[in-house]
Amino acid sequence: MKIIIVGCGKVGRTLAEQLQEEDIDLTLIDTVAEKINVISENVDAMGIVGNGASINTLMEAGIETADILIAVTASDELNLLCCLIAQKTGHCQTIARVRNPIYSKEIGFIKKRLGVSMIINPEFAAAQEISRLLRFPSAIKIDTFARGRVEMLKFKVMPEFGLDGMSISRITETFRCDILFCAIENKNSISIPGGDHIIHDGDLVSMLATPQNAASFFSKIGLKTNQVKNTIMVGGGTISFYLALALLDMKIDVKIIEKDKVRCEVLSDLLPNATIINGDGTDRSLLLEEGLPQAESFISLTNMDEENVFLALFAKTISSAKLVAKVNRLAFDDVIDNLDIGSVIYPKYITADYILQYVRAMQNSIGSNVETLYHILDNQAEALEFAIHENSPVIGIPLSDLNLKKNLLVCCLIRHGKVRIPRGQDTIQVGDTVIIVTTNKGLRDIRDILEN
Repeated sequence: MKIIIVGCGKVGRTLAEQLQEEDIDLTLIDTVAEKINVISENVDAMGIVGNGASINTLMEAGIETADILIAVTASDELNLLCCLIAQKTGHCQTIARVRNPIYSKEIGFIKKRLGVSMIINPEFAAAQEISRLLRFPSAIKIDTFARGRVEMLKFKVMPEFGLDGMSISRITETFRCDILFCAIENKNSISIPGGDHIIHDGDLVSMLATPQNAASFFSKIGLKTNQVKNTIMVGGGTISFYLALALLDMKIDVKIIEKDKVRCEVLSDLLPNATIINGDGTDRSLLLEEGLPQAESFISLTNMDEENVFLALFAKTISSAKLVAKVNRLAFDDVIDNLDIGSVIYPKYITADYILQYVRAMQNSIGSNVETLYHILDNQAEALEFAIHENSPVIGIPLSDLNLKKNLLVCCLIRHGKVRIPRGQDTIQVGDTVIIVTTNKGLRDIRDILEN
């Protein structure tokens, strides 16, 4: 497969690094040579310095034989123009990053009339992820499958849960909830566990279940399952706007602190039901005055990663709020994850996962299709949702009899809308949706779960 990426910023770089693992012929286009050179140090790709909306530049990049063009420059309009010209010049699928809220209500028109295959909005996607976390504040991270029927929730094992020293099989027997522990992280290891794996305090556990079963399990171990009633956001950017809309729909009180007066006036017009405060969100006295110690959630969404992290650390010392911090730069993600500041949102990773899901789906055979894809366990594993369209070597055979790859778990079967955590005698059938978690990268078809 041949892919052209226009725009070599943070998203372009993240995409290039992940697509390199997919055995793809990659070409990068950017107007700044240095950006291409930086990526080329780590990624095997051809680089072209030029304007991605120029026919000559696209022809040089091989647009006539390309399968996908991905436009992720800083300009929405340039991204759409790149896609439009690519379609007129070649016969490829096109993906555009479009961030401006003005276009959010016109996505259907853009895709239909301009022929863009996929529109990705990182700010909207990040806002959706944060809103899920505020609905279920005990989770550090929530990924959804099967259109919300199944969720993967990540939480930290605390001493008060009483799970220390228990095996996974004993936990499921004791609490009698239809859940599956599908990944365990601690300081020493990352693993996809079996039933005899012992859980310890401090472990980060990723669990797969329906929202109802997850709530039941969390309730039994003493974790809060009710959504928050109010939130304080620092930063009034695009993510804050999208998030405020979602939270107000959820009947959550929203307070936004933004230091730019003009932006505050805009937000006041767009969000009449939210409280907009014109002030410096890093001012300790202002945060105390606006009720941070009593707040149920606190979200730091400024344009500076350092501010977001320090604000979350400060909020942790004076409140019991659910904490969410946005981080754009990816170089220190492992350091930030060790700070224990609650949930950290990386819009660049979210964008890359959506696009990689689309690429993976294009590579599928007709027998099955990747519907959803998430990178989990600090990017060392993948959670994938497959739709099974026709017969294949995995159909009709008990899971216990399949020669599955190591470090691979069949986590969930959805059949006729009903969700089932599978056991050894369960089988995969045509029409099923199957959720897989594995450290084996690059699964494109359901048959890839089998050892060769």
